[in-house]
Amino acid sequence: MSNSNLSKSELLQEINRLKSELASLKRTTEKRTEELLENEQRFVLAMRGANDGLWDWNLETNEVYYSPRWKSMLGYEENELEGTLDTWASLVHPDDKEWVLDKVQDYLEGRADSFEVEMRMRHRNGKNIFVLSRGFLVVREVDNKPFRMVGTHVDITERKKAEALNISHAEILEMIAIGHPTSEIYDAIALMYEKRHPGMRCSMLELHGNKLLHGGAPSLPKEYCEALNGLEFGSNVGSCGTSTFTGERVLVEDISADPKWEKIKELALPHGLRSCWSEPIKSSSGKVLGAFGMYYDFPALPNEEELNDLKSAARLSGIVMEREQTQKKIRELAYTDELTGLSSRARFYMHLKELIKASLRRNHRFGLLYIDLDDFKGVNDSLGHDTGDLLLKEIGDRLASTCRDVDFVARLSGDEFCVLVEEISDDYNAASVAQRCLESIGQPVEFDSRKLIPACSIGIAHFPDDGADLSTLLKAADTSLYEAKEKGKNQFAFYKPELTQRAEYQFQVEKYLREAIEKRQLSLVYQPQVNISTGKITGVEALSRWHHPELGQVPPAEFIAIAEKIGMIKKLTEWVLMTACRQALAWRERGFADLRIAINIPPSQLAEEDFVPAIKNIIGETGISSSDLELEVTENIVQTGQENLSVIKDLKARGILFAIDDFGTGYSSLASLKHLEVDCLKIDNNFINGMLEDNDILAIVEFMIEFGKKLGYEVIAEGVESVEQLDTLKKLGCETVQGYLFSEPVSGDEIDKLLTQKKVGLK
Repeated sequence: MSNSNLSKSELLQEINRLKSELASLKRTTEKRTEELLENEQRFVLAMRGANDGLWDWNLETNEVYYSPRWKSMLGYEENELEGTLDTWASLVHPDDKEWVLDKVQDYLEGRADSFEVEMRMRHRNGKNIFVLSRGFLVVREVDNKPFRMVGTHVDITERKKAEALNISHAEILEMIAIGHPTSEIYDAIALMYEKRHPGMRCSMLELHGNKLLHGGAPSLPKEYCEALNGLEFGSNVGSCGTSTFTGERVLVEDISADPKWEKIKELALPHGLRSCWSEPIKSSSGKVLGAFGMYYDFPALPNEEELNDLKSAARLSGIVMEREQTQKKIRELAYTDELTGLSSRARFYMHLKELIKASLRRNHRFGLLYIDLDDFKGVNDSLGHDTGDLLLKEIGDRLASTCRDVDFVARLSGDEFCVLVEEISDDYNAASVAQRCLESIGQPVEFDSRKLIPACSIGIAHFPDDGADLSTLLKAADTSLYEAKEKGKNQFAFYKPELTQRAEYQFQVEKYLREAIEKRQLSLVYQPQVNISTGKITGVEALSRWHHPELGQVPPAEFIAIAEKIGMIKKLTEWVLMTACRQALAWRERGFADLRIAINIPPSQLAEEDFVPAIKNIIGETGISSSDLELEVTENIVQTGQENLSVIKDLKARGILFAIDDFGTGYSSLASLKHLEVDCLKIDNNFINGMLEDNDILAIVEFMIEFGKKLGYEVIAEGVESVEQLDTLKKLGCETVQGYLFSEPVSGDEIDKLLTQKKVGLK
């Protein structure tokens, strides 16, 4: 029908129908356009990274499209998980949910230019994975309003685990550097790898001889650790026992069925341990030090990540074990007489103090034998010091083999030895040991075709009969020794009250010393501290000397010890401080600036309430700069009480410097550094004397220099006497030295002359 035949109303109806079809077609076209745009955006995201999971969130309906990769990343199949925002909300970690939604809101409302977050999501297996989520808004063209948010998920779990491992590694290395106890470091290592592998339990065993000793295992049962402690290693002694024996990695999938566990599986199975992998812990030279073990409660072999962590854990533990062995060597050198292998004077005093305390608690008696070789000086003078050393070593061997296992033998100094005779019931026990010592020492010995018949004198004192404390007992034994020599030598003598000659001498020394301190009759000498590179004197150490008209030159060690005993050490120390500071000020006024003066401070002085005020008074009275004063303390100061550490901290805040004197000879030397805020380490001259002949001592000196420098301390080597020692120290990186090679301790006027030189020459 032609349009001309249509009525007006029919024509209007036709027009409306055409409009309706046109509107429908437009809606269909817009929807198809949106779908094409949506698919195009998803395709672009998919092309950016095939391993990324895609998500598409309809902001108006809260419907969310999750791609198959997005679902598989969390352990789900393509047809699982509803396409709603609630699905994400149920999988995200509760602690991350709110702040992630806040980030979304900031982006939607224009407060942030982009959306990118790291969050935790729960995998189907129950574990959490880390996800990096990025997204962008899709804006409707009609009204320019966002109606969709499209983005990706990337699994960054491995990256986050690596970051956490690096942080933990750094924390453990810091613990090693500042000297945390080894047991704490072992536990930290174990917990680090247990955190990386939930369900894993780790242990470290140290190899001592042929036995495995417990090192650390914070998550293993205490009963199991105690059962393994002391176990001998072997070719079929579990995973760790076999690993330390062979030096090879041992991977046991099933403890209950593996022949290597046949003998000891009953120790592990009751605690639910089913698999164990062990890696030998080795030193930098390849020596087996122990084993690192990883346990699971189910049969398993390690995957690649676990295997790499096993090797890494063993290497890290090796650093700790090697450090511990180095510290042990330092302690052994400090407490072992290098020549004879017996205990040193320091170890003897420590043991004697402990024995006195224990004997007081148990109401026990013990004997002290003080042994001195007769005419030993003649051996040195006629045959030389080398032969004298050989004789001393032989005497040490004879004493060690002659005395009982319960007796304690030490060399004090020179030709003096001591024996502590424990578990005695009467005086004849100690006398019997003394008689055997006389007979053993008196046997002939031959050196370089020269036959010698050594002899000794022995003084005997009993605790508590002859002395109830260390000083009184030693004095009684020394008096007895003097009596034995007076009676003709080569015999022993007991302590008796009438033997007063030696005691009278001590009283005489005490009397004269008290007078000398009161009247300031002592003198100070100074030994330069020289920079190796420049040859310039950077500081001096002040040392006290005492020459008496009747007693002669009294050794500093003797009169300082007596000053401690008679309560005069405080006045002596104050006199030394005042005199030395005045001398330092005089040098500064003569143009010798930046000259540090070092003064030894007895440990007992730090505990005095008026010590800090006294230092302030001396600085104020003399006018010396605080930074020019260095107080030397022994590293054992850390054991004498927290109040001493507070005093050091107080004085350091005022600009005063502190040095650790005789570093390396105190107990647990390196561990003490974390408590002592010092500026300088002084390496004891015993180490310097022995480093050219003993590679172990050389390694320890190198370690101490490197360790001190890493902690930012100046390192001074004491007792440098030869050019060879100087050259070695220079190669090791030591900056400052002190010793007879440059100058013996001299008067202040002699220091003046040395300071006028541009550099100190070698003597």
